[in-house]
Amino acid sequence: MLTQLLSQLWFHFVLVAMFGFLTGMELREYLLEKEQQDREDRFPSLGSARTYTYIALLGFVFYHLDPGFRLYLAGMGVLAVLFALYYYRKLQQGGSGILRPLIGLIVYSYGPVITLLPPWFLVLLFVTTVFILNARPLAHRLTETIDNRELITLSKFLLLAAVILPLMPDRAVIPFVPTTPFKIWVAVVAISAISYLGYILQRYVFPSQGYLLTGLLGGLYSSTATTIVLARRLRGQPREAGQISLAILSASGMMYLRLLVLIAILNASFLRPTVIPFLLLGVGSILVSLFLIRRGEKTAGPQPGNPTRNPLELGTAFLFALLFIVMLLVSKGVLHQFGTPGLQVLSFIVGFTDIDPFVLSLLKGSYQNASLEQLAAAIVIASGSNNFLKALYTFIIGGWKSGRVAIVALVVLGLLTLGYGGMMAW
Repeated sequence: MLTQLLSQLWFHFVLVAMFGFLTGMELREYLLEKEQQDREDRFPSLGSARTYTYIALLGFVFYHLDPGFRLYLAGMGVLAVLFALYYYRKLQQGGSGILRPLIGLIVYSYGPVITLLPPWFLVLLFVTTVFILNARPLAHRLTETIDNRELITLSKFLLLAAVILPLMPDRAVIPFVPTTPFKIWVAVVAISAISYLGYILQRYVFPSQGYLLTGLLGGLYSSTATTIVLARRLRGQPREAGQISLAILSASGMMYLRLLVLIAILNASFLRPTVIPFLLLGVGSILVSLFLIRRGEKTAGPQPGNPTRNPLELGTAFLFALLFIVMLLVSKGVLHQFGTPGLQVLSFIVGFTDIDPFVLSLLKGSYQNASLEQLAAAIVIASGSNNFLKALYTFIIGGWKSGRVAIVALVVLGLLTLGYGGMMAW
């Protein structure tokens, strides 16, 4: 019944008329607000909401009278002439914006859109138009706050995800490497996307966050780098050592959740043995940090700054891919020579470095000599020993006196994680 209703000609006619009218109303509100804000829109109007309703209906009728688009294109030509005359007059008066002619052409396309495409696409087109009209203040704020280099960064991410990834062959082409270039680059894109999200949130969405939020966002970005930055603050802000230490703990808690997201994206079969410990340790660490910070002195704390530079460097991406391959070969060699005990020892040692290449090599590699539970145990062990590394950084950089809460918490968290990983392995 609903499908029949959506395909009715009269229903399409009503939708086109309604969205044409609403678009005209939204454009009128936009122009009135713009005129009140900057007093620059002194140019002649291009019609009211009724005008845009007629433009939408003309496009609808012309298309249905001649599905070959000749009559429709002729009407568009007439509109284009009217818009050109309007724009010429506007140029003579010192203006240059072409928003109203563009909106008019979009409204004129409503008829063919509702006929040739699903009705939801017309709704999407209308909603997008309204959103863009209301995004003027946001666009101005973004222009003032976003560094132009961030556009280059976004281009790098699109290059990694939309250009390089589809070109990678999904077959084994590298000797002795038990995976494909496509799977390797999927891992690179996944880790880059999560790190980039944390970077954007920390730099632009929450630029004045307190220590706890810094720890959470930094953990999404890099818990080790965040620990180093916060540990430096321990010496400079001794009165806030408690909050900073708990923020370090929350960053490690976020590491577990970040690993869970990577597992869900790259190899969901690993979720079954890892979801319970990672959720308990990750969410538990964050809740403990939140509870203790709220009990203590409620000082927001200054922004500690970004934990490191922007993660989307092409050189970093290629280096990560190389480390991925190296860890894949090392893990497979150790497993072949020493069995699963050797893999568990390797995972403990790897925890004192960057664990991401090792974790992703286990998720995307092919290991016939180890079970899923044993590979998952290696991931858990690596995440546990990584907490010892962060405790060591906190001790060296921040000192025992200021950082003892974080050091003890990280050691306990590491021991709990290692204990669970050991039970999984044996």
